[in-house]
Amino acid sequence: MAVQHRAVLPQMQDPSSCASDYSDFMRDVFGYLPRADQRRWADAYLRGLLTVPGKKTIRQMAKAVSLSAGAPQALQQFISASPWGWDTAREALARKAAAQLPAHAWTFGMVLAEKRGEHTVGVHRRFVADVGRTLNCQVGIGLFLTSGSESMPVDWRLLMDEAWSDDQRRRRRARVPESVRAQPVWAHLLDLTDRLAALGLSGPAPLVVDRRCATDVGRLAAHLNLRERDFVIEIRPEQPVVSALHTRSAAGPRHAGLPVSAQQFMRDGGSRHPYLVSVERGGQAGHLTVFTALVRLPGVRPGAPGAQRVYRLLAECSPTHRRPTRFWITSLVDRRVDEALSLTRRPALTHATVQKLQDDFGLLDFEGRSFPGWHHHMTMSSAAYVYSRLPHGARRPAAV
Repeated sequence: MAVQHRAVLPQMQDPSSCASDYSDFMRDVFGYLPRADQRRWADAYLRGLLTVPGKKTIRQMAKAVSLSAGAPQALQQFISASPWGWDTAREALARKAAAQLPAHAWTFGMVLAEKRGEHTVGVHRRFVADVGRTLNCQVGIGLFLTSGSESMPVDWRLLMDEAWSDDQRRRRRARVPESVRAQPVWAHLLDLTDRLAALGLSGPAPLVVDRRCATDVGRLAAHLNLRERDFVIEIRPEQPVVSALHTRSAAGPRHAGLPVSAQQFMRDGGSRHPYLVSVERGGQAGHLTVFTALVRLPGVRPGAPGAQRVYRLLAECSPTHRRPTRFWITSLVDRRVDEALSLTRRPALTHATVQKLQDDFGLLDFEGRSFPGWHHHMTMSSAAYVYSRLPHGARRPAAV
């Protein structure tokens, strides 16, 4: 959802080295655009996102980056109507992010933009757990490369509901391709994963999914098994699990061999040997109690990928509670508990990056309604953020 208070970007100098770095970045990411005017307005739009404080409207950015009276219309045309593909730019961003963050995991961030009316592309009614009510909103899912200290956006998908799939009039007006239909969140995660994996940049980077994006965990895990992609997925306390030990004592005699919620599984003795894991919170070292057990996920069709796969269930106790408050399923059964648990901290970095994208890089400031326009803007906003996090990025280009 839109943020009311925005951080103001600091005024940056324009050292001579910055001009060269910025030009190289533009060439690497947007040099593929076929027309000179597209490359020129991509440059202007990116400069606007990097230098204009507060809300990045087309008019404000045009005023900052060009003296031409026609600049607002030209920028609007570039972002909303110009026929350029975004996949190549996002692939370039993924390469730069992978080079900057060699030891990374793949994480996901969800972006909600509350909207009025029903014509903005992808807008639909959706219950939002974080605010506890149903909103009329547009929902985007981003794929991020995330190290232990940094997270960078590299690709995006826009959620569509069934109403958008069936309404040909709205689809034509918003220029939604025929190939784009309503999909569950887990299917979008797989699409994003497959696209990034095809680039061959990250090797066996694990996938880390927190509760905001983890839906239909059994199906998602089964498809990731088929792709031989390791993962850590946060599950809800009520997620059914089955002990993988085949003993009556594994989860208490009442639940031997039967599905039971992860919370009940641990409560009934699914794990009797807690781990004490060192963590750092607020700059101070501390310890976290973690219970683990080997489980399977019920509900996967027999013979399907992962039907008999054994996972490690991690149950994390907060410092103020003796009982577990967060639960995770991971394929990393042979890793040390502290290694697997460290990955669960990566989504927090991604959510912090999403907030920065919204506050400082205009992520929610696109005011158009078209499907290509949304993807163009998300690409430009991501490019501005990635540029700012590269070694030269603290030296932002001049506005004009």
